[in-house]
Amino acid sequence: MQSYSEVLDFLYQQLPVFHREGKKALKPGLENIISLCEAFGNPQENLKCIHIAGTNGKGSSSHFMASILQEAGYKVGLYTSPHLKNFTERFKIDGIEIPEDWITQFVIKHKDFILNSNASFFEWTVLFAFLYFKEEKVDIAIIETGLGGRLDSTNIIRPLASLITNISFDHQDVLGNTLQEIASEKAGIIKNKIPVTISEYKSETKDIFILKAKNLGAPFQFSEEDCFVSISENDYKGFQKYDVKSQFYGDFAVYSALLGLYQQKNIQGIIALCSQLSKLTILKIPLAALKKGIQNVQINTNLKGRFQILQDVNPKIIVDTAHNEAGISQVLEQVEISDSQRLRIIIGMVKDKDVNKVLQILPKEADYIFTEINNPRKLPVEELDELAKKRGLLGKTCKNVNEALLQVREEANEFPLVLVIGSTYLIAEINEL
Repeated sequence: MQSYSEVLDFLYQQLPVFHREGKKALKPGLENIISLCEAFGNPQENLKCIHIAGTNGKGSSSHFMASILQEAGYKVGLYTSPHLKNFTERFKIDGIEIPEDWITQFVIKHKDFILNSNASFFEWTVLFAFLYFKEEKVDIAIIETGLGGRLDSTNIIRPLASLITNISFDHQDVLGNTLQEIASEKAGIIKNKIPVTISEYKSETKDIFILKAKNLGAPFQFSEEDCFVSISENDYKGFQKYDVKSQFYGDFAVYSALLGLYQQKNIQGIIALCSQLSKLTILKIPLAALKKGIQNVQINTNLKGRFQILQDVNPKIIVDTAHNEAGISQVLEQVEISDSQRLRIIIGMVKDKDVNKVLQILPKEADYIFTEINNPRKLPVEELDELAKKRGLLGKTCKNVNEALLQVREEANEFPLVLVIGSTYLIAEINEL
């Protein structure tokens, strides 16, 4: 084992990997990550972190926060998962991915320890992030949870502040079957006397956050208590414009290169978090840096797959990593269906999602191309097609997303608007991204 590709093969083949095995790959509890970190000198203890969890929006929010802090002059580490194209995407400093050589040299050096560790693929990636960010002496590290919060490997950190984006149904086999159970797991990142912001909440989950924060003496706010973000203009010169009323920053407008209107709540949560950090003099985040960070998030962090326009005309193709009922519902709200504009949806999913819940919210007026992902957890296209037919959703099947995209381009006159959704792994397979 000498090359980067051989090292990646080793990690994927020798360690339990969630994207391949699902729940079986999870190692509940923090014992493994505690042992790993202790073996390598507890690098997380040298990091100033912001911890971000949530069912949907935690990836976008993590990238927004990293971009804002970069604009404020900080050297920022960003750890997120899963990756779309390259494993190195998970670890960035000021938008630049970790060198492949770093991964290669580390794994070769510690191969035997990795094999005997009993730790999962994800647990090792968390350690990689801590070690790399410590070595590079980042000022701040943005750490996104993998799944849940309370028992997530990232929860070993004691952050400067925490953000919980929202609570919806996803990963019920791990996190619980009610919103209250899921909220309790996410609220597990709330720490003693550490400030926490909640971007959005449901009536069923509000008291869970309040009680948890109160019991731990954590300075606590719902984002709406600090600011209100409203949609102003759609597609303003390639940006989505929002009007903001903030108790700390005042009234102003922000422009987001991420065009999904569901970013409204993510931006509200991020602005409230920046206000909280500034008011408590934890970090200095000027208004100019906040505005530039939101506007330049794609430039600064290279975030992809969030209501991304892959092609503007003939046909217009929008791709989004939305993969559960709540996420897909938000995307559909933004896609207008009219007599003059027929919609075609390309969809592929993993089998451990609540597929029927997703199918029941999809519009029957649309035309469909059902496909599958190249992953052991895939929902076979034949099964997806059968389930969809039972819901009155009709279309054709394709073996992969790129073949489906070729078809929609050939039939652009009939279906001028195309939406690609259903799984992060599906979007990752698009050649053009």
